[in-house]
Order: sequence, then structure tokens, then C-alpha cells
Amino acid sequence: MAIEVNGIAGLKELVGTHLGYSEWMEITQERVNTFADATGDHQWIHIDPERAKDGPFGGTIAHGYLTLSLGPALMPTIATVTGVRMGVNYGMDKVRFVSPVPVGANLRLGAELTKVDDLPGNGAQVYMTFTFECEGSEKPSCVAEIIFRYYE
Repeated sequence: MAIEVNGIAGLKELVGTHLGYSEWMEITQERVNTFADATGDHQWIHIDPERAKDGPFGGTIAHGYLTLSLGPALMPTIATVTGVRMGVNYGMDKVRFVSPVPVGANLRLGAELTKVDDLPGNGAQVYMTFTFECEGSEKPSCVAEIIFRYYE
């Protein structure tokens, strides 16, 4: 169950806190193919299961950017911010695709709130570290420093 964070003051209280983990999401070939169609990235390692069997990962893998793009879908199962007028994605400082996400894997997101900076006009810039991991894998799939902006 997601935790509810009340406003910018609530975010500041959680700096340095690991907020938890999302639910597991199965990464299907259909999702990978849909992402390939949306982005135009039709590399065989993602969309051709027969050819990918003989590739370096023994099957198709999700696009790194697909993995990263699942943050907005998974984060609300970890935490939601209330008491703000709006929140927006502002960007990223660093992204690493550490290990592949095989099609059929279960993926989850872990989130840590690392920093909150005040912005002029009742706003805050919020930094989180997102760690995506596949069930049973020793290494994370993706680690990203994400930046949000919230306005009260």
C-alpha cells in the first residue's frame, strides 16, 4: 500500500528515506513491441524472439528506456504526494542501465527520497533515486536519479 506524503513539508521530513517498493510488473513481449512501435526502436534484440534466442541474452529484452518509462506507473504504488497544487517531472541527473530486463521477467521499482530544494513561489525540487530490479536478479536493471517539481 502506498504511503501518502502531505505537501512539501512532508517530503522534507522524508529526505534520506527509502520509501519502499512497488508491486511486481511482468514485462511482456506485447509491452516491448508496443514500446518499439511508439519509439521506432525495432532492434531485433527487443522484438524478434526467434533471432534473440541466439543473441547475448538468450531471448528478447526490454528497451532500457521502456524500463525507465515505467517509473510513473510504478511510483504511485509506493508513494503519492497530496496537498500540492501540481507536480511535474523535471528531469534526470544520471541514468544507468546496469543489467537487462528479459521479456517475461517481473520488474519492480524501489524509491529513495534523497534531497529537497526550495524553489521560489512555494515550490520544491525533489530528488529521488529510482532502482528498478528484476525478481531473482543479483544486480539492478536500472538506477536513475530522478527530479520532480512540486508546487503548493
